[in-house]
Amino acid sequence: MTIETGDKLPEATLVKVTDNGPEQVNAADYFKGRKVALFSVPGAFTPTCSAKHLPGYVDKAEELKAKGIDEIACTAVNDAFVMGAWGKAGGADQVTMLADGNGDFAKAVGLTMDGKAFGMGTRGQRYSMIVNDGVVEQLNVEAPGEFKVSSADHMLEQL
Repeated sequence: MTIETGDKLPEATLVKVTDNGPEQVNAADYFKGRKVALFSVPGAFTPTCSAKHLPGYVDKAEELKAKGIDEIACTAVNDAFVMGAWGKAGGADQVTMLADGNGDFAKAVGLTMDGKAFGMGTRGQRYSMIVNDGVVEQLNVEAPGEFKVSSADHMLEQL
């Protein structure tokens, strides 16, 4: 079942990329008590994700925070080392990289996609959500091959 606006985020483990190495975090605990702009990409270092999605949130970080966002986080079905390298390559100091290496979070929120045709296996869909104290306030899921409603610009319009 796909998560919907008004739902609490489910229990799932993500791995936060830190300067001291990977740190496991429980999703329900991680999002508790603050307002987080979360976006998901099918894969680190993939064309649209690297050229548009991550850079949009990096460029709009201050505007998002000025509108009440406490943290900006990016997730993908990649390991923490790949997410860390991608964050560094993309200059994403303002974005917390959350690795979903086994796709557990993507499965728990019901937002997986089949990327086998591209040699990627099961991945998370491209989406964004505003999570307030662990509850989904806004959910923007892209149609296959699209990049519109999960952008930082679209999220800014919703705040």
